[in-house]
Amino acid sequence: MPTMQLKGIIATQMARNGLNMNMHHLFPIPIGMFDLNRELTDEELLFVRGQETRPNEGNVTSTNNFVLRDSVMTSLRGWIEDCVAEYFKAIVNPKHDVHLRITQSWFNYSEQGQWHHKHAHPNSFISGVFYLNTNADDKIYFYRSGWQQIKFPPEEWNLYNSESWWFEAKVGRLILFPSSLEHNVPSVQGEETRISMSFNTFPVGIVGDELSLTGLKLEA
Repeated sequence: MPTMQLKGIIATQMARNGLNMNMHHLFPIPIGMFDLNRELTDEELLFVRGQETRPNEGNVTSTNNFVLRDSVMTSLRGWIEDCVAEYFKAIVNPKHDVHLRITQSWFNYSEQGQWHHKHAHPNSFISGVFYLNTNADDKIYFYRSGWQQIKFPPEEWNLYNSESWWFEAKVGRLILFPSSLEHNVPSVQGEETRISMSFNTFPVGIVGDELSLTGLKLEA
């Protein structure tokens, strides 16, 4: 199924029943993926595994809600910030001087049989999850928002008729997504503790435009 670019819009050429159709992917939800391509250091792993925790719905989370501010995480934080900047430039491409600042960041720990409840991230623009320890079958699910008044049981699931979609969770992978996008993690089936780091971001700089009466300057 080849794809082509039409005036900035991705389209897919589809041939069905002798009819050729160009299907345009209008207003897609951007999911950004980056791979660290290096091993986590012993110091980083010791920091990750040595955190105090508190109960969460389905699993536990670190009591430290600003883990990326620790000096041990400086290298990893720098890489994540570069990824966030690249993602922000690709999907928003702002004309004014504005960037995303990482606000809170925390670790999630899920033992066998534990899960991460379905949720979104308020008071954040782009959120991310980075995987530090996983099992072979670990996944993260994202969900279509909005109520569907009419539902048709599909003969085959695709990007248009699916109500949810999953991506593989693997060590060293960073996934970025709009903070309003609901997501969850099913119960862990493997024997390894699934460890992930989640974080939120918020704009710093000039948001909107004064000429259109939407101007707003957000200080760091």
